[in-house]
Formats: sequence, C-alpha cells, structure tokens
Amino acid sequence: MAHLTEHTTRYVEAGLQGAPNTARAYAGDWRRFTEWCTTHGQVALPASVETLAGFVTHLAETGKKVSTIQRSCAAISKAHALRDLASPTDDKKFKVLMEGISRLKGVRQKQAPAFSLASFKRTLKHLDASTPAGLRDKVILLLGFTGAFRRSELSALDLDDLTFSEEGLTINLKRSKTNQLGQAEEKAIFYSPDPALCPIRTLQAWLRLLERTSGPILVSFRKGSRLTDRRLTDVHLNKIVQRHLGPKFTAHSLRASFVTVAKLNGADDSEVMNQTKHKTSEMIRRYTRLDNVRQHNAAQKLGL
Repeated sequence: MAHLTEHTTRYVEAGLQGAPNTARAYAGDWRRFTEWCTTHGQVALPASVETLAGFVTHLAETGKKVSTIQRSCAAISKAHALRDLASPTDDKKFKVLMEGISRLKGVRQKQAPAFSLASFKRTLKHLDASTPAGLRDKVILLLGFTGAFRRSELSALDLDDLTFSEEGLTINLKRSKTNQLGQAEEKAIFYSPDPALCPIRTLQAWLRLLERTSGPILVSFRKGSRLTDRRLTDVHLNKIVQRHLGPKFTAHSLRASFVTVAKLNGADDSEVMNQTKHKTSEMIRRYTRLDNVRQHNAAQKLGL
C-alpha cells in the first residue's frame, strides 16, 4: 500500500498545481510571501490570518494591483492545500479585508487591446514572407488570430496536431488553460480567398521549409536564418507580435481581436466559444473589446 499512497500523492499534487504558466506565477508569488515572512519574523506555512493580512496590506500599500494581490492569495491557498492545511484565505475576516482592498484600490483590469481587421490586413500584406523569419511570423499572426489561440497553445503546437482536408485545417489541442485533463479539443481553420491572407496556405509554405514530419511547428533561428528545432516560448511569441503590430499589443491581442471581430461580423456566442474554447458567454463578453461607443451600439438600430 505504501507505493500506492506515494502515487496517489503525486496525482493529487498534479491536480492541485494547474496549468504550467499558472504554476510558475504561483511559484513566484509564494517565494515573495515566504521572503516577506522571513523578513518580518512570521511563519509562512501554515500562515495565520494575521500574517496574511499583514502581507496583503503591504502589497496594497506598495501599489500592487488588486489582481496581483488576488493571485498571491491564490498561490498561498494552493501551498496550503498541497499540504492538506487550512488556508487563512478562507477566513471571514480576511475576506472582508480583501473586499476593502478591492473597493479602495480596485481598478478595471488592464486587458490586451484588440486591433481592427483593416489594420491587421495591412500588417500582413506588408510583412515580407519571402524570408524564413517573415514567413514564420506571418504564420504566428494568422494562426493566432484565426484560431483564437492562447500563447501557450500556439507555442505547444506540433506537426502531428495538424489534419488538412479540402474543407480546411483541423488542429488538435492536447491541453489548454481550461482543458488540463487533455480531453479531445479541436480548432478549425479555413481557407481565405486571398492567398496573401490565407492561414492554411501560409502554414503549408512554412511546413515545406521545416522539412520534417514531427516536432514543434514554431521554432527559433540561428544566425543566418538557419532553422533550429527549438520551440518558441510564449515570451518569444509576444515579442514577435509586438514587433509587427506595435508595442501596445500582445500575443493575447490576437485572441481578443478574434472575439471582437467575430462579434462585430454577427457571430453568436456559441460560434465564438467553439473556437476559443471558453466555457461561458460571460467570458466572451469580457474578451470583447468594443470600447468605441459608436462601434457597437443599439442606438444605430432605432430606425430614426
């Protein structure tokens, strides 16, 4: 039974840790909390309600965003759960404190901006796809937008995830932020009548350069534009998107812009969710970047 207990513990920890990007963020938050505790002579694990209250007050007073404070609390809660300890974040008085911080410090969460379809098309048509780097970057922009991919999903794509047909391209998602158990999920990519804007033709041209049938799709270069088999990280993807779209945008803007453009063109929430893999319409509303008061307004439909 001892070996079964050991395996059970490993599976429980895997269940609690969550997505890799989230786990890395939590690790940084937990490190900051333990360092603060050491500095102030407090015990980090198990942490008392008073200790946690002091820490989040410190974060609030030093200008940290509410979302950052909430993530730190989530990391501390996870650390306690992993060791089967009661978390101070569940205390009623602590929740009142967090509500107060949210009221006094709360601001609307900064979101990755969306771009217009017209500006995106201009970017694509000015991108020099005759070079290997230009072609790869065009694939990133087109796949990221038409597939509404998260950065981590784009980075993780492998050649054996792709299935081409006359109707288009089906991409298998092995895992995603909302699909940690690896259940079957697919995205559909379609041909564009304009070859310069076609995600499938552009991807096929890139695959011919790769000259292999397995491994990562999006990779880095050595000097002299020589291809490697090193997978691009989500950080690299973000830099590439900003290089072409501008510093105010991020790789997440590709996903946000898919939702915004699709909604402006009449797509309903279920159609959008079928591509983004969001679980609720509420998330679609959060992702829709319709900040321009004239862009999407019922006042245009009054019939006057």
